[in-house]
Amino acid sequence: MTMHTETFLVEIGTEELPPKALKTLSNAFTAGITAGLEAAEISFGRVKSYAAPRRLAVMIESVQTVQNDKIVERKGPAKKSGFDADGNPTKALQGFARGCGAAVEDLVEIETDKGIWMAYNLAQKGQAVESLLPGIVNQSLAKLPIPKRMRWGSSDIEFVRPVHWALMLLGDQIVPATILGHETSNTTKGHRFHAPAEMVISKPEAYAEQLLTQGYVMVDFDERQARVRTQVIAAAEKAGGTAVINPDLLEEVTALNEWPVAVVGDFDETFLSVPSEALISAMAGHQKYFHMLDDNNQLMAKFITVSNIESSNP
Repeated sequence: MTMHTETFLVEIGTEELPPKALKTLSNAFTAGITAGLEAAEISFGRVKSYAAPRRLAVMIESVQTVQNDKIVERKGPAKKSGFDADGNPTKALQGFARGCGAAVEDLVEIETDKGIWMAYNLAQKGQAVESLLPGIVNQSLAKLPIPKRMRWGSSDIEFVRPVHWALMLLGDQIVPATILGHETSNTTKGHRFHAPAEMVISKPEAYAEQLLTQGYVMVDFDERQARVRTQVIAAAEKAGGTAVINPDLLEEVTALNEWPVAVVGDFDETFLSVPSEALISAMAGHQKYFHMLDDNNQLMAKFITVSNIESSNP
């Protein structure tokens, strides 16, 4: 019989997540879910993580929708203590059989390095995976590496930031659950300013593209980072310089923006009398700016910042 599979999607919508922790949280969330599936003996295919300032999401293809049936071996007393001298079952063996919901005649003998023992082979029916997914997701969230959790409102629920929605789909069906105080649905939200309304995700495979085209959100971290890099380089070249892209700053800026738009800024050239190291440190550390160099490899009085919004008058 062909195993039935569906694509699984879970998204947790939050207030802005700590940018320096975003990748770590995303990786841990994904790892926790896949570990939960493996522990439940649920097969699955390709795994994709998504992470943006206001959301963590995981999409997993080819998720088995019903666990396989299996035989679970329950080990009982040793054979020598399970029968008396006349070969009749002892109370210990009878009690073991009752505990298994079986008759003594249904028990089997198993050989071990410590002798022969009595056992019962229990046929265990596989559960619908839909019923297991809420527990797997909640357990993964509970294990996230969050040094200091916070509470909000009157709830005693704790997380790294306040949670506003939870989306969970298996195929085109909502997986009913309560995640961090929110009932799951098939809706998400786009960019806070460009597309704040709820939008329905019809199926997991449409998630990233729908957020991109309708929601002004590049939810794929790596794709967003590539766009930031490309835009910063292009903006600097257009402004007559070369952008210096620090990898750590690039990752942090990517984690701060759902819809990155590179913008050129400048400052008074008199500040160039200040040691360049101090200016660069202030721009990167405090402002999250990428500094620029001229053709002589000297610091320019220009920088590139990445805005999280398309402005008609940047």
